[in-house]
Amino acid sequence: MKKLFNISLLLLAAVLLFSCRDGNNDIPEDIHEHEEIGKVVVKVINKSNGEEQTVNVVDGKAVEHLHLHQGDTYAVSLDFQIKHEDHYHSSDEIEKEKDMHFITYKFAGADIKVKRAADDLVRTDGKKLGLKTEWTIATAAAGKANITLVHGPTSVNDNFPSVDNQQGSTVGGESDVDIFIDFH
Repeated sequence: MKKLFNISLLLLAAVLLFSCRDGNNDIPEDIHEHEEIGKVVVKVINKSNGEEQTVNVVDGKAVEHLHLHQGDTYAVSLDFQIKHEDHYHSSDEIEKEKDMHFITYKFAGADIKVKRAADDLVRTDGKKLGLKTEWTIATAAAGKANITLVHGPTSVNDNFPSVDNQQGSTVGGESDVDIFIDFH
């Protein structure tokens, strides 16, 4: 009798265990839809003569290069774009989540000073994001501009390395976008 009771209890436990399953063995899908940035449009306007250059960076590769002249200052704006089917469209995710992002600039081959523009987007910590900047070319040479969009930094400094050269720095986070553009 005791053996029959144990078997019945075991069967009841098995029925209860399997009745709690919904029959869907799929891995739960991510509720937060994360769109990948596939293109960055870098618009550069020479402030002295209005000459405009546009560089399209698709999947991390710059299609064009920049012509930068010593002594000139350029207004630079960034447009991060998401691929949708067969075309790209601007993403407002960076602006909406401004406190989760920060943009840094580095240059190799030339002395270029960065100033975050007066109309640049300001994070709630008072730091400018870096979507709009001005580049002053102190010395002209051939080189590379490195622009990095950092996601989730624990701290940011928009006055790095100095107030007169705001290339920016971060602690923590990870790179959402890391692009290189040739210039001469």
